[in-house]
Amino acid sequence: MSEGHTNDDVGACMQLDPLEADAAGRPAFTRAPIGLLAELTYRCPLQCPYCSNPVDMRRGDAELTTAEWQDVMRQAGALGVLQVHLSGGEPTVRQDLEQILESAVAAGLYTNLITSGVTLTRERLTGLAERGLDHVQLSIQDAAPANAERISGYRDGALKKRGVARWVRELSLPLTINAVIHRQNIDNLPAIIDYAVEVGAGRLEVAHTQYYAWALVNRAALIPTREQFLRSVEITNAAKERLKGILVFDVVAHDHYAVRPKPCMGGWGRNLLDITPSGKVLPCHACEAIPGLQIDSVREKPLADIWFNGEAFQKFRGTEWMKEPCRSCDRREIDWGDAVARRSR
Repeated sequence: MSEGHTNDDVGACMQLDPLEADAAGRPAFTRAPIGLLAELTYRCPLQCPYCSNPVDMRRGDAELTTAEWQDVMRQAGALGVLQVHLSGGEPTVRQDLEQILESAVAAGLYTNLITSGVTLTRERLTGLAERGLDHVQLSIQDAAPANAERISGYRDGALKKRGVARWVRELSLPLTINAVIHRQNIDNLPAIIDYAVEVGAGRLEVAHTQYYAWALVNRAALIPTREQFLRSVEITNAAKERLKGILVFDVVAHDHYAVRPKPCMGGWGRNLLDITPSGKVLPCHACEAIPGLQIDSVREKPLADIWFNGEAFQKFRGTEWMKEPCRSCDRREIDWGDAVARRSR
C-alpha cells in the first residue's frame, strides 16, 4: 500500500523555485525530484479495501526485471533523487528485493522499505539491513488485532506485525508506523497512537484515506463522518503535544473535510515521482485515471528525460492547465488546484 510517502526532513528543499520559462514561453522544470516511489509489484497477500493498486490492473503487464530496476536506481541517483521508497503492493514478495536494494544503496539513495511485514522473516530483514537498508515503514490496519485482520483479510497478521516492529528496533533501524484511517478504525486512533509508542516507532503517519482506486470503489464503507474526522484532529493534535520528543506525526488530511485543497498528492510531479511495476513513470500515482494523459516508460526513455520533459509531468506543473476559478485564484501557486480540476482537464 502506497499512500503518503513525503518526508518533512527535506522540506527546506521544497522552497526552491522549480520553474522557469523555456524559449517558447512554456514552464520548464529545473530541479531534480526529492523522492522516488518504486512500486516493485502490485502483488500483495492482504486485501485492504483502500488499496491504491489500480482497479483495472492488467494481470498481463510484465514487471520490470531485476536488471531494469537496478538501472532505474542508477538513473535515479544520477538524476539527483535523494530517497527511494521500495513499495508495492508488497515489495517483499519480490525475490530480487536484495539486489534492487543493493543498487539503490550503491547509487547513494536513502532507502525506505514500505511493507505490511507479514511475509518478512527476521533473517531476511537482517540481510536487508546488512545490505544498507536505512528505514522501515510498517503499515497497520488497527491496534485491535481482530479488527486489523478483518480489514486486511489476513489471519494472524497483527501478531506478525508486532514481531516485525520488534525486529526493526533490534536491528537499530528507524521505524515509521503507517495507519490508513477510515470509518472502520477511526474511533481507535488513540490506541493506534499508543501502539506506535509501544513498538518504539519514531514516526507515525496518520494517513486519512485518499479516495481513489479501491478506496473510491469502497468509499461508502470507508468515509467517516465529519464529527469523527474533527475528533481525530483533536486527538492527533493533543498527542503531538503530549509526545513531543518521543513520536513525530505525519498527517495526511481527509480531502472531503479539509478547509482548502492541498497540493496534488503533497507534491507529486514537483517533488516526487512514481514508477509502476511495469515501468510507467507517473507524476502522481493516481494519475492513470485521467483520460488522455500520455505516460512514458523507463523501458522507452531515460528517467531524466521523462522527469524534465515528459508530457504527463508538464501537465502537472505551472498553471496553464487550470480552469476557473482556479486559474485566477490567489492560491493557484500554493495548492495548485484540486483533484476535481485535474480530473476534468
